[in-house]
Amino acid sequence: MDFSRRLGDRRLLDSDALEEIDRMTNIALGQLSGGISPASLAMAYLDWTVHLSASPGKRFQLAAKAARKALRLGSYALTSIATGKAEPCIEPLPGDHRFDHPGWQRFPYNVIYQGFLLNQQWWHNATTGVRGIAKHSEAAVSFTARQILDMTAPCNIPFLNPEIAAATISERGANLARGATNYHEDLRRSLRDEKPAGAEAFRVGENLAITPGKVVYRNQLIELIQYAPTTATVQHEPVLMQSAWMMKYYILDLSPHNSLVKYLVDRGHTVYMISWLNPGPEHRNLGMEDYRKQGTLAAVDAISAMQPERKIHAVGYCLGGILLTITAAAMARDGDHRLASVTLFTTMTDFTEVGEINVFMDASEVTLLEDMMWQKGYLDHKQVSGGFQALKSADLIWSKMVREYYLGHREPMFDLMAWNADGTRMPYRQHSELLRRLYVDNELFEGKYMVEGRAISISNIHCPIFAVAAVADHVAPWHSVYKLHLQSDATELTFVLTSGGHNVGIVNEPGHPRRSYQLSVCHEGDRCVDPETWKEQTPSTQGSWWPVWQQWLERHSSGSETLPTMGAPEKGYEPLCDSPGTYVMKQ
Repeated sequence: MDFSRRLGDRRLLDSDALEEIDRMTNIALGQLSGGISPASLAMAYLDWTVHLSASPGKRFQLAAKAARKALRLGSYALTSIATGKAEPCIEPLPGDHRFDHPGWQRFPYNVIYQGFLLNQQWWHNATTGVRGIAKHSEAAVSFTARQILDMTAPCNIPFLNPEIAAATISERGANLARGATNYHEDLRRSLRDEKPAGAEAFRVGENLAITPGKVVYRNQLIELIQYAPTTATVQHEPVLMQSAWMMKYYILDLSPHNSLVKYLVDRGHTVYMISWLNPGPEHRNLGMEDYRKQGTLAAVDAISAMQPERKIHAVGYCLGGILLTITAAAMARDGDHRLASVTLFTTMTDFTEVGEINVFMDASEVTLLEDMMWQKGYLDHKQVSGGFQALKSADLIWSKMVREYYLGHREPMFDLMAWNADGTRMPYRQHSELLRRLYVDNELFEGKYMVEGRAISISNIHCPIFAVAAVADHVAPWHSVYKLHLQSDATELTFVLTSGGHNVGIVNEPGHPRRSYQLSVCHEGDRCVDPETWKEQTPSTQGSWWPVWQQWLERHSSGSETLPTMGAPEKGYEPLCDSPGTYVMKQ
């Protein structure tokens, strides 16, 4: 079967030329709409309007709410004018800091922001809870309404924002001059496809990813890095780490003070790292099976050859964790017991509740993305980061615009931000398979994911599992990560819920203030509770989860041994170059 047609979920047309017409039309629409499917949004809007029109009770409720909110706002405005102080009608949602400045408590700014919050609440009521509407349509309409509200919020309009007004008066417009300079620099860098301002101060191999090591294996998809030991002895079982292929590996080896790799090496673990190739158009046909065989499995084979008769602690982060889960399940099915344990960082294995990213996961949207990828042969990291920014546009887009362009305060660059700007591409075929087989069809959770012609099951993984989720993660919501409990038959499943988001929750070095985590251990046969009950009943511990995980790895190891060699030249694994290697340098 023609793979491109199957991935595109399209019928076989009379000729390739006709199919190309459809594809090019979709590409043009995608470029105009910023990668959002107009058909998907139109169908969601139609679904909402039709069902809302057929719900007179809901419409009456919304009208009544609008009237009550107008009366409350009018009363608040009159009281504020008369007394200079009035009890707010509504408070911002938790985590919304757009109106924290004291100027928002003065008239008329207090009435403006209160009116916006009431309007925001009304639109939430209008776009949710409509009888009969499909879940995806409701999510899409609510998401779109929130994007419009976030964009038009009074804090984004200079003459309606008291903080901007005060700064402009006190600085005599210097803030706007700095903001104009910042905007001009950002625009120039964007047009030249350059990294953000300040990123040049962070260089891989100089002040990022500097833990000493050697590249001991390389194929067309990965470089395998072995890190040099810093202790007199090491644990018998090595640790293999892999990040998502859409990110460069050194998020796990940032600066010396927050490098998870260095943390493990300094405590007596032999650490290996997969560094993924940054694919180009020539790699368009690499698929999930290529990443499994030439990525995770190739690294396991290389380590087993260099350090025979040793099991491996395998670690996967985000999409790297999904790939590790697939690999581990296939190995368990085939009787391959080389894994001592599996650790999953912010990894979903069930895709029924993926948060707001589900807005981008219907068949129309996936087809549009496939056609846009088809033109280049890959998905560019800017498209991915733009989509994730839209999920938290109030913080990541509009508040940033206010700080940098209106207040003139440039955010200082730091290592994690520099890493985030150093993205990678994803091959057309692999990303299409990821979207359709996992996010749309949920094959892994349902036991339908095929590896080498046979289905795999996560329940076949019986080695200990350590899973980490983050409370504020909008990429892999912790409730979905927690669903691993429903699939796992591991002898021991340790689940950690840490503070922070998708990245900050993992780059969580000890000594950092205001960090905490909750931890529980579920053994085979134990009763499973729902996530909210678990969160309520599980005690919270202050600090980083890193020490707990490192001790867990140690407990599941079989003791110490003398230092291994770097690579194994006698077996064909001679060190090729120093870390961080060459693949991570490719832009």
